[in-house]
Amino acid sequence: MIDDRTAQRVLQNSGSYAGAIDGVFGDASHRAMRALLADIGHEIERWIDPRCRIALDQHIMAEAGIAVGAIDGQVGPQTQMALERWQDRLRGKSPPSAEIAHQPARFPRQRAVRRFYGEPGAHQVSLDLPFPMRLAWDTDTIIRRFSIHEKAHDSAARALARIRDHYGDTQLRALGLDLFGGCLNIRKMRGGRSLSMHSWGIAIDFDPAHNALRWGRDRARMAGPDHAVFLDIWESEGWISLGRERNYDWMHIQAARL
Repeated sequence: MIDDRTAQRVLQNSGSYAGAIDGVFGDASHRAMRALLADIGHEIERWIDPRCRIALDQHIMAEAGIAVGAIDGQVGPQTQMALERWQDRLRGKSPPSAEIAHQPARFPRQRAVRRFYGEPGAHQVSLDLPFPMRLAWDTDTIIRRFSIHEKAHDSAARALARIRDHYGDTQLRALGLDLFGGCLNIRKMRGGRSLSMHSWGIAIDFDPAHNALRWGRDRARMAGPDHAVFLDIWESEGWISLGRERNYDWMHIQAARL
């Protein structure tokens, strides 16, 4: 489904929600959700919160111009198709909303990466890892450095050092946070026509086998509470998690805003 932060932004923009845009869809978010749905004319008195949440997602997609059918809180074929269109639209593009306040402006938006970082594959440096990592596709192979864009190097080095200090080698391995899925790779986005952020060496994938592209927070390992500090650290350095922002591709973090 649509990620919690986007839902909170929609609720905030409607005037229904005054809380933090923190991705924690708690009591205040649920009250705001029900208030918004009631205000726009839906009879939700007998609907439980999960059905209201689906209806809110349907409303968000409809407002973005995606056909969802009836806003009824039911996940039928039309809603499933709409969710796929929503994910496809957002992959590599700005969301159908205004500024994303919680993404600090330390790095450019995706549409401006060439101007900020230069040509794909250029300006690469070696990042020496603070802990050994395993190749995700060949876990017997250990890596101790990888190629990354020079403008993303220092923030990534700080993030990884803090991650090592917080988790320690044993926990890193147990959680799959030492499984390296790639950084520099000049290619188009999967299913898209634009170049991937990997083309500039400004995106890193972790543990892809347990965080598949289309998996949401109900399946992705990275969405679990044990991984929260890992993502918090990256975000504090200005990187973003596509999983947290868009609820897909949880393996992927990048030094570019949406």
